[in-house]
Amino acid sequence: MYKNRAGDYLRLILVVAAMAFQQAAWGQSEVINNVRSAIKAGSSKELSKYLGDMISLEIDGVQSNYSKTQAEYVLKDFFKKYHPNDFQYVHQGASEGGLKYAIGRYSYDGGSFRVVLRSKKMDGSYKVSSLGFTKE
Repeated sequence: MYKNRAGDYLRLILVVAAMAFQQAAWGQSEVINNVRSAIKAGSSKELSKYLGDMISLEIDGVQSNYSKTQAEYVLKDFFKKYHPNDFQYVHQGASEGGLKYAIGRYSYDGGSFRVVLRSKKMDGSYKVSSLGFTKE
């Protein structure tokens, strides 16, 4: 009788652990997908929803740290100057420390940028901590 109960508890623990892992992975992938849509649309307002309170932003070799609000204005100017034609991820991954990243290609009428995005868990959800645009 106790053996059956222990097996039931073990199964329940495994199911709950699997659901928690799936939820964490889904939350991270949702952020990555939403960021892709916002960049592709050239929407700094939409993109800012997924930024951390402070973000490291690099545009063509010039790197600065900005608040979420400041970064939204910098990105608005960037999208105005380099209006997007397309944006696609070419690689996604994660570090052992929980940092998630994606590398993509942002194309506009005059060329393209290599985009590197890093996100980490902040206050229970994934937020973009670093975003870089490097001209190709």
